Amino acid sequence: MVQRFTGNGNGLGPYVERDRADWAELAASTPLTLDAATLEKLRGLRDPTRLIDVSEVYLPLTRLLSEYVRHTGNLYRSTNEFLRLSVDRTPFVIGVAGSVAVGKSTMARLLRELLAGWPEHPRVTLITTDGFLLPNAELERRGLMHRKGFPESYDRRELLRFVIDVKSGKEEVTAPVYSHLTYDIVPGEQAVVRRPDIMIIEGLNVLQPARVRADGTTGLAVSDFFDFSVYVDADPVDIRDWYIQRFLSLRDTAFQDPRSYFVKYGKFTEEEAIAEAGRIWDSINGPNLWTNIRPTRGRATAILRKDSDHRVKWVRIRKV
Repeated sequence: MVQRFTGNGNGLGPYVERDRADWAELAASTPLTLDAATLEKLRGLRDPTRLIDVSEVYLPLTRLLSEYVRHTGNLYRSTNEFLRLSVDRTPFVIGVAGSVAVGKSTMARLLRELLAGWPEHPRVTLITTDGFLLPNAELERRGLMHRKGFPESYDRRELLRFVIDVKSGKEEVTAPVYSHLTYDIVPGEQAVVRRPDIMIIEGLNVLQPARVRADGTTGLAVSDFFDFSVYVDADPVDIRDWYIQRFLSLRDTAFQDPRSYFVKYGKFTEEEAIAEAGRIWDSINGPNLWTNIRPTRGRATAILRKDSDHRVKWVRIRKV
C-alpha cells in the first residue's frame, strides 16, 4: 500500500492521501450490511452511488470513525479519572460539509446507516443545517433571499446553541425542520434529539470559522464542537453540471407538485430549465462555493474527492 503526504513535498504535510484502491483495502474484511434496496432509499436525486462505492469508500470511512469514537471514549474515561469526575459521556459529533449538488446528503445518510450497524454505537442521529435557515419572510425582510445558503442566511446563534446543548449532554434538544418542497421552515415542527451515541450534522457551511467581532475578538464556531469532520470535494465545473442535471430531474418531479415553491419551473422547456439552472448556479451557488464553502475544505479531518462520474477517487485524512 502506497501512502502519499500532502503538503511541502517532504512527507511533512498535514494529510495522508490514499487513492481509491488503497483506501478500499482498509475495510476489505469488513462485511457490508447495507443492501441495494436500502441504498436506493438513501440516495439523493440523480446520485449514482452504488453498493461497490459503499463497500470501497464509505465502509472504510465508518471503520475509521469507529476507531475515533472508541479512542475518544478512552480519553473520556481517562479525563474523568484524572479530574475525579463522574459525568456521562457526551455524543460524538461529526460534521459533513460540501457544495450544493456534490452528494454530501447521500454520504451523510450512508454514514448514519453504516455507523448505526456497529454494536458499540447503535444510536446515530442526522441533522441538516437547512432547519437553521432563517424563514423566508425574515430573509425577505433582510434582503437576503438571493443569498439563501450563504452564512448570513442562517440563524447561526440558534445553530450554535443546538450543537452546544447536544455536546453538553443535554437530555433532549430540538431543531427546526425545513421543507425542500415549500423551500421554507415548517412552522411549529421540530426534530427532537435525545442523547445519541453519534450525531452527524450536515450542511454547506458547517466548517465555517468563528466570526470576528467589531472589537477584533472571536466567539465560538459550530465546528469547534466537532470530533470529526468530512468535506466532500469535486471540481466546481463538475458540480455545476451535476446541479443542472438535478434541476432537470426536479423539473419533471418535485417541481410538478402545485405545493412546490418552484412550481413555475415545472413548465419550463429543457432549454429554459438549463439556462435558469445555470443562472442560479452562476449567481448564487457558485459564488457561495468559491467564497464560503471551498475555503473551509482544509479545516476538515477527511476530504473525499470525487471525479466527474461522481465516484470518489481519493481520500485525504488529517494526520493525528
